[in-house]
Formats: sequence, structure tokens, C-alpha cells
Amino acid sequence: MAAGDRPLNEVKFLTVAEVASVMRVSKMTVYRLVHSGHLPAIRVGRSFRVPEQAVHEYLRESYVGVGTA
Repeated sequence: MAAGDRPLNEVKFLTVAEVASVMRVSKMTVYRLVHSGHLPAIRVGRSFRVPEQAVHEYLRESYVGVGTA
């Protein structure tokens, strides 16, 4: 279920730092993903919030199996 399919009061939003921690990457990498459109986000003041489900979907779609031919 995509974040857009749920009422906003049920969507959990993560900060850029939290997304970076979940993905084990730098905050700059998260900013690049947001600005390139690969990771959806909303702007709150001067910061971004990313729906938690969007992070999980991005990771699932980006998964590359090792040893699969």
C-alpha cells in the first residue's frame, strides 16, 4: 500500500537523518535521492520528511540479488 493510499494521520514520516540511518547511507545521499525524484518527500519549512513506506518500497525495488544468473 502506497503512502498516498492511506489517510495522512496514519502515514509515518521520517527525517532525512532517520532515512539515512535506516538505509545506512549519508544524509547527502538521501538529499540526492529526494532531489532526483527517486525518493518522494514533502517539505516542512526548510527540511524534508519522507514517508516511511516510501523508504521500504525504494529499498525493495532497488534490491539486487547476489548470485542470481
